[in-house]
Amino acid sequence: MQWLKLKLPFIYLICTVTWATAWANLERDPNGYLTYCPCMGRFGNQADHFLGSLAFAKGLNRTLILPPWVEYRKGEMRSRQVPFNTYFDVEPLKDYHRVILMSDFMWHLADDVWPESERVSFCYMERKSLQQDKNDPDQPNCHAKDGNPFGPFWDTYNIEFVKSEFYGPLHFDVHHSTMATKWQSKYPAESWPVLAFTGAPASFPVQLENRELQKHMQWSAKYRDAARDFIRKVLPRGAFVGIHLRNGIDWVRACEHVKDSQHLFASPQCLGYKNERGALYPELCMQTKESIVRQLKRTIKNVRQTQPNNEIKSVFVASDANHMIGELNVALSRMGISVHRLPEDDPYLDLAILGQSNHFIGNCISSYSAFVKRERDSHGFPSYFWSFPKEKDRQQSKAHEEL
Repeated sequence: MQWLKLKLPFIYLICTVTWATAWANLERDPNGYLTYCPCMGRFGNQADHFLGSLAFAKGLNRTLILPPWVEYRKGEMRSRQVPFNTYFDVEPLKDYHRVILMSDFMWHLADDVWPESERVSFCYMERKSLQQDKNDPDQPNCHAKDGNPFGPFWDTYNIEFVKSEFYGPLHFDVHHSTMATKWQSKYPAESWPVLAFTGAPASFPVQLENRELQKHMQWSAKYRDAARDFIRKVLPRGAFVGIHLRNGIDWVRACEHVKDSQHLFASPQCLGYKNERGALYPELCMQTKESIVRQLKRTIKNVRQTQPNNEIKSVFVASDANHMIGELNVALSRMGISVHRLPEDDPYLDLAILGQSNHFIGNCISSYSAFVKRERDSHGFPSYFWSFPKEKDRQQSKAHEEL
């Protein structure tokens, strides 16, 4: 105990110096900053928007303030904000562009760079408040904190806005025009040090040119280690197929829009951004249990024929509702395949494991599946989609090859 008492002041001094040094390294970016509320959808949508926002920040040559991830917990009225680096490392992003955690910016730089009297919210046009008495026709407003998750998001960092700025008709595509120059001209960093958007300055689904930025989103050590441990300790030795099943009631309702759409959510990832690989059809969104089993068996058989030295031994399932563990175990038992899931739901760990699977089958419409597909593409890993191509098209292609 005496040794510990002598050491404690020294340890405190070292921690203080380290923290002060890190703070000192956070120098103000003369090119300005950009931040936003990831206020549309859950993680899959937010990840699409993040890649676009990262590209937009680079196009404007502003440091991107990394927002926390917005999460919705069952039974809780307000969203939760989870720091960006809980799930992903910050350093790999810096290989592409300058970034800073929102907490670091607010605690160490905001008082100087973005004082309370100069905090302006940006939106394309007036955003009406849900509370009618707040809407003033003579003073249009972004109402940046109106509703959930908008209010809880900015409240996390005690941010209040003094006024609104409408940036229309400017937009976020910095790849095919001089739009970046127009932003810089209208909002120079000297006068506008921080551009704070009510929503993500990016398109959904992710723009084709921004898909490759996924390689800079690398899992934090916690999730890398947890995924590796699950694969090594729970799954049998050998290759495994990772599958993502979207089958919750909200997804059933979403799939009703297929008949009225050319694209739905992340469908460009398999159909192409101009539908060059086909039109949208119901089975692409919601598959039957029979078709899932049939395609999974076919995938396993194909791998056994083409890669006999790396035989599939198991299947890992991620799902928002029904994992079909019982049905799949029965269907695959004669093939010597075991089926697994996490003992407790963790959608982020599911993603990390799916990204490491030898083969992956996802839902073409789902932005959650799209995250896995982009990660695997960056590593050159194979991925497939449920019910794509159509059974009839697949059979015709096979018959043509046999001829």
